[in-house]
Amino acid sequence: MKTALLFSGQGAQQKGMGIDLMADPLFASTIQAASTATGLDLVKIMQDKADELAQTKNVQPALVAVSLGLYRMLKRDTNLAVAGMIGLSLGEYAALLASGGLAFTSGLALLAARGRYMQAVADTTPSAMAALLKPDVKAVAALCEEISATGELVAIANYNTHKQVVIGGTTAGVAQAVTAIKAAHAASRVIPLAVSGAFHTALFAPAGRQLAPKLAATPVSDPQVPVISNTTGQPFEAATMREVLARQLAVPTHFGTGLQSLVAQTGAQATLELGPGKTLTSFAKVEVPQLAHYHISNLTEYEAFVTEVANGTAK
Repeated sequence: MKTALLFSGQGAQQKGMGIDLMADPLFASTIQAASTATGLDLVKIMQDKADELAQTKNVQPALVAVSLGLYRMLKRDTNLAVAGMIGLSLGEYAALLASGGLAFTSGLALLAARGRYMQAVADTTPSAMAALLKPDVKAVAALCEEISATGELVAIANYNTHKQVVIGGTTAGVAQAVTAIKAAHAASRVIPLAVSGAFHTALFAPAGRQLAPKLAATPVSDPQVPVISNTTGQPFEAATMREVLARQLAVPTHFGTGLQSLVAQTGAQATLELGPGKTLTSFAKVEVPQLAHYHISNLTEYEAFVTEVANGTAK
């Protein structure tokens, strides 16, 4: 079964994520090595006893480490045919680490820096985001442009599926856009999101500029399987990876069309989301409904999936 792996993005984190998986020696060693590489106590962050997961600088390394630990377990325990990979924003780092595009230690150190730079912008730049269901994308984009022209930035930040986009910008800009979108009936529903910042908007360009020198000093390689970029919609390549990852912070993500491209290019027959929650699986069911869909976020789900694969019953 040719499978497209999906790696969770920020927002999927959950209190206690990965703690039950620490019973597996390979997963535990992955988390410990990631803690060393990032200089963070990732187990403490995963436990989230003091709201550590509320901080971007904490959640990014922790979430990627959990997804990467699950991937390593799958490689050990199955002969899963991985057709390709895609992550949502932060999840691209998990995909690049899993595919060999980034090396473990230097890649995680880069990711920790990314989290710190994004945290700094979020702390000093009040911003907001809102999800729009069944949007009239052209109308939404036009309304955002009109509001931005007045000095309050707002734009479409995430094209998740053809049935959902997310807008982001200054707090005032998003508030004005929400009012205008509702008045114009440009979406069936508008849902304010609890986020650290309006990622993937121009507000986070300073973080991208800070990240660029770190990227320049980080070794990169061509991934061993296709990893589709949210930014370009094309597979990552070593030659352009640094530039794309630097731009990624301040430009929209295109997960839905990226997933469609991955399936078309690789002939994937199923998707498997690695990480907390089922957000990307829900997107996949919208964009590639003809595929089988799986997710693994804890030890019980992992064991069930491995049993299906081992017994040849996964469909």
